[in-house]
Amino acid sequence: MSDIAGRQPSAAPSVAKGPSIAKTMSQRKKKRLYLVLGALAVLGIAVALMLVAFSQDIRFFRTPADLTETDMTSGSRFRLGGLVEEESVKRDGTQLRFVVTDTLKTVPVFFDGIVPDLFREGQGVVIEGRFDQNGVFQADSVLAKHDENYVPKDLADSLKAKGVWKETE
Repeated sequence: MSDIAGRQPSAAPSVAKGPSIAKTMSQRKKKRLYLVLGALAVLGIAVALMLVAFSQDIRFFRTPADLTETDMTSGSRFRLGGLVEEESVKRDGTQLRFVVTDTLKTVPVFFDGIVPDLFREGQGVVIEGRFDQNGVFQADSVLAKHDENYVPKDLADSLKAKGVWKETE
């Protein structure tokens, strides 16, 4: 039997596989590509955030001997730790001027605000702020030691390394 055009009928009807299967595969590939690109973008953002965090100084604070010219001129905020030098505290209302030392170098400090009750000369202190154009550390927060024998571990290690640490009993 032949059809009108004279062709023989085939045993199985032909199914058009072309466009619908290709379209489905293309959609799957696009979804997979978007998923991979999204994962790479998230990973890239996470790596960038870690690099920014590590590019900043990880130390808790710097001592006066650790300071560099860049620290003093960059205008960036950081923590400065040391001992309040004896007879250096000058008060004028809420304004306070004092000197922080690690017994090797000293740094003049200005603070406008209320200091902790434990703040006094000869005691450990950690201050946060930045240097001004005149080389004075402009502090915006002052942290004093907690009790009579407390000195921050980093400060104690730094003083021990410089040979000026005095053991207390």
